Amino acid sequence: MAGFSMFLALGSKSSFNLEKAVCNHGFFMMAPNRWIPSSKTLQRPLRLADSTTCVTVSILHPPNRTSLLVRVHDIQNVSYTDERAILNQVARMLRISERDEMDVREYQKVHPEAKEKGFGRVFRSPTLFEDLVKCLLLCNCTWSNTLKMARALCELQFELSNNKASARSGQKRKRETSNTWPCKVINQMDGGILGNFPTSKELAGLDENTLVSEHKVLGYRAKLILKLARDVERGTIRLHEFEKSLDDMSFNQDQVFRRLMKIKGFGSYACANALMCIGYYQHVPLDTETIRHLQEASSTKHTLYSFIYLFINS
Repeated sequence: MAGFSMFLALGSKSSFNLEKAVCNHGFFMMAPNRWIPSSKTLQRPLRLADSTTCVTVSILHPPNRTSLLVRVHDIQNVSYTDERAILNQVARMLRISERDEMDVREYQKVHPEAKEKGFGRVFRSPTLFEDLVKCLLLCNCTWSNTLKMARALCELQFELSNNKASARSGQKRKRETSNTWPCKVINQMDGGILGNFPTSKELAGLDENTLVSEHKVLGYRAKLILKLARDVERGTIRLHEFEKSLDDMSFNQDQVFRRLMKIKGFGSYACANALMCIGYYQHVPLDTETIRHLQEASSTKHTLYSFIYLFINS
């Protein structure tokens, strides 16, 4: 496969396992992520430093290596700035940082079984905005519909990127000196073609009626997603403050939870998922489906509630 390869160091003492880090949370099944079990490879589009240009990357963990191999498809050279942008997105998705490694080790000390199973990291998206939108897609619907909605948004992004490319078609492109390439897409197992997950900027400029009518699978969430995108672009919602809250001693998880609850469409379940994506794990996302599974595994309601209590307070 032609492309440009780069490496993301894991550290010699890292507990990292790519398959376990990816396949532990349903987000890995949501477009535009694609997990290839045969080669244990994660594939999806990522953005370059300009936050606009997309390239498709494949992420794999070579045997006996203390680094991940990140391969950018169909590109022979990547600038240092773009390389850092790509690796930062990969690190966020897979929670590769000193803080994440410390959290995993502390968690596995308390739960030895988790260490045996390689559990401890929760897969997330390259950006918090994508995480928040996907948290909305999880609410009040079946898992199959959640997957359809994520796919619809990536199809929308593909349309938007193609429209922009067409608008620029008359302009001369200096590929020899430019670090921009046309957006790459992923051929999914059903043969469909997708773009990247749309950014807040791409969504904020859309007409509400068009989004609602042309992407009916989103249902009432279309307006919520559009409002979220516009609030982010206006600066009403400052995503960087949520991410920096982990390092700010003046914030605690309950304060962050209350701020998330102010976002239209975010109830306790969506907020608990969002907190988990940010890096707070005390609020357990419990929806009716999760409770149903727990009830099936529990002989009595008392056992169920005891289990939930122990789970939350462990």
